[in-house]
Parts: sequence; structure tokens; C-alpha cells
Amino acid sequence: MKALVDLDRLLAEGQISSELHARLRRHAAQETASLAYGLLAGLGVVAVAGAGIALLPAPATAILVGLAVDALGLALAYFGTRKWQLVAALWVIIGSLLTAGGLLLWAAGSAPAFIAAAIVLAVPGILVRSHLLVVLAVLALASALGARAGYFEASYLLGIDAPLLTALCFALFALLAYLLHLRLPHPMSGLAMSAARTGVLLVNLGFWVGSLFGDRLQVGGYEWEVTAPMFAVAWALALLGTGLWGWWAGRRWLINLCAVFGAIHFLTQWLERLGAAPGSVLVAGLLALGFALALRALNSDAARRG
Repeated sequence: MKALVDLDRLLAEGQISSELHARLRRHAAQETASLAYGLLAGLGVVAVAGAGIALLPAPATAILVGLAVDALGLALAYFGTRKWQLVAALWVIIGSLLTAGGLLLWAAGSAPAFIAAAIVLAVPGILVRSHLLVVLAVLALASALGARAGYFEASYLLGIDAPLLTALCFALFALLAYLLHLRLPHPMSGLAMSAARTGVLLVNLGFWVGSLFGDRLQVGGYEWEVTAPMFAVAWALALLGTGLWGWWAGRRWLINLCAVFGAIHFLTQWLERLGAAPGSVLVAGLLALGFALALRALNSDAARRG
């Protein structure tokens, strides 16, 4: 469990000693450096893997090279000394991304290929305790349902082909991953929590797209239609219920996510109904500032109670 505390205030109030204050500050600095390194390393390995896929002449070559790099990384992780663990983890990540990318190119991005890619990413990710690979595996599962993102000509693309199915499937997935998190030992519980949080993110993306376009779900001989207003109401209720549970359970990350997507939901519906006129944009901006101040106050209150 991670907690956000004000060390200087605790020291001033006499809650902790100066020695403990200094020790915690050193530990926090190490955690911050580790986070910065993790972000840079994550961007680096993704860039290396993407360039490797582009440079290799055929998908089969990417798969074979990826498997070889993956195997070498796993061997170093389990049989090498401690100083090789970082190199081993990076090799496993690069090898897994190369293999998954080769599979997707070979199968032309079909749904079974994304499921296979998710397995290729998840298994090594669990073996070397890589949160990046676990998160990418969950995103690959979402792509099997038609989720995608892209960039072209200074524009960003988010596509959810089956918003209702995405929201339902990943709500169940997030719940199961969270229950696993409660039962697994550290560090496996952390991986399960990363998977659960990614699932919650995908649920909100599904609701977001559904609240704009609606969806149809065919089960057997029946077709169920969920209109955009129905999505909007269901999303609002889900955010409210989940946010209240997060507040009761002390899940600050979940509270913040619900608050952020609550603001996105409100502003999306506001601008969708009223348009992007200057007046509506001004009111929407003022309301967004109000949401931000309310979120800050809620976090401050949670920090005082925690």
C-alpha cells in the first residue's frame, strides 16, 4: 500500500522525529528517481521495439528475433546475478514487444492475433514482474474487441468499435484482477492491481465512446440497442458509485480517476448538447476549474483522515 503524506507538516506537528523525517525523505527521493527511470526506460524500450519491427524484413524474422531476445532475457533474470536483473528485464520487454508486433503483422491485426499478443506480453511480464508488459497485455485484449488509438497529421485517434462489450468485459476483468490483488503476495499483487487499473481505464473509454454514438449488441437472435443517452446516464451512475466506494475504501487513485472522467463526461455532454459557442466554452471552463478545486479539497481531506 502506498500513502501520500506531507513529511514537513508531520515533523512540524511532532508526529515524527527528525531522524525518521530525514530517512523518509531519502527513501522518497529514491522512489522518485526510480519512477523517472521507469518512465524513460519504458519509452526507450517501446521505441527500440518499434524500430526493430520496422527494420526487420519480415514478420517471421521479428517473431524469431523477439523469441530469442526474450529467452536470453529470461535466462539472465533467473540464472544471472543481481547486477544483470535490469538488463534482463529490458531484454524481456524488447523481446516480448518484437514477438507481439511480429504476430500482429503476420496475422494482419486480427482478433486472435491480439489475443496471442496479449499472452506473449503477459507471461514474460509476470515472470520478470514488469508492470509495462502487463498493462500492454490488457490493452492488447482490448484491441481484440476493436479498441485502437492512433496519430496522423497532428491529430489523435481513439476508436472503440464495441463500447458496450468493452465496458462490460473489462468491468468484469477489473473486478477479477482486483480480487486477485487482494489474495496474491507482493509483488504479484502489484501486477494484478496494474491490470485492474488498466481495465477500469478501458471501461471509462468504452462509456465515453458509447455516450456519443450508442451501440448495438447482438446475442443469439436478439439485438440489444443502447442509445447514447442511456450510456451517458449509466456512465454517470457508475462513476458516482465507484467514486463513493473508492472514498469509503481509501482508494485515492480510483477517486481521482472517477473525478477526472466525471469532468470529461460532463464537459463532453455539455459541449455535445450546446456546441462549442464562446459562452458554453466559458461556462464549461469555469466548471472544470470548480471540479479541479473540489478534487483538490477531496484529496486534502483524504490525506488528513488517512
